[in-house]
Amino acid sequence: MIDIECRGVTFKNVEAILFDKDGTLEDSEDFLRTIAIARSRRVDAQIPGTGDPLLMAFGLVDNQVDPTGLLAVGSRHENEIAAAAYVAETGRGWLESLAIARQAFADADELLKNDNKHSPLFVGSLEMLQMLSDQGLKLGILSADTTERVRSFVNHYRLEPYIQVQMGVDSGPSKPDPALFLQACEALGVSANATLMVGDSPADIEMAKRAGAAGCIGISWRPSSPGRLAGADVAIAQLDDIHLL
Repeated sequence: MIDIECRGVTFKNVEAILFDKDGTLEDSEDFLRTIAIARSRRVDAQIPGTGDPLLMAFGLVDNQVDPTGLLAVGSRHENEIAAAAYVAETGRGWLESLAIARQAFADADELLKNDNKHSPLFVGSLEMLQMLSDQGLKLGILSADTTERVRSFVNHYRLEPYIQVQMGVDSGPSKPDPALFLQACEALGVSANATLMVGDSPADIEMAKRAGAAGCIGISWRPSSPGRLAGADVAIAQLDDIHLL
């Protein structure tokens, strides 16, 4: 067990750390913006007039991705449901609306499959993961993205030696359901009260607290609203604010 200090806050007897992916380890804002536009355009091509409202629903405002919005923190399934709801408002049946949304998402994936597939790591992320792993901490990624994309991310950046659990949301509960955190802890072989969460959204914070985590470190690499990480035990602007004692 290791004590961890972060901007004056000390977390004692930590065995593991779970990291969010998008906005925490991976600078994915450009990709999220691109995929949101691609999805909304493909829905709008079939149901004219839905494109702009969908962008707002996804959390893309003034061409900026809201880090607390649906696109940033919701699972793929939740984004599909939101898109289908806008289609259904035009009078179409639910099954047809869901099929239109799913096809639009699949078409957007196909269009962008070779475009910005892997967003860059935030500066210092790799070195921090290496250091934490070398000191004996168990590490995992717990993301609202799909497990396939989490694994692809880990493989692309050769993080396998450091990341022992690669977990996304494919079906079932999504953040902030504490069941996700507890499942990741079980996979790591540690208890929740010995595990820290590092994430960039209120959903990460709520999930960790409801699961009884050792603590939650909120991170915002870019300036954001003061209340966004208010529920975290401590808020940081870069990963090298995390120190081992």
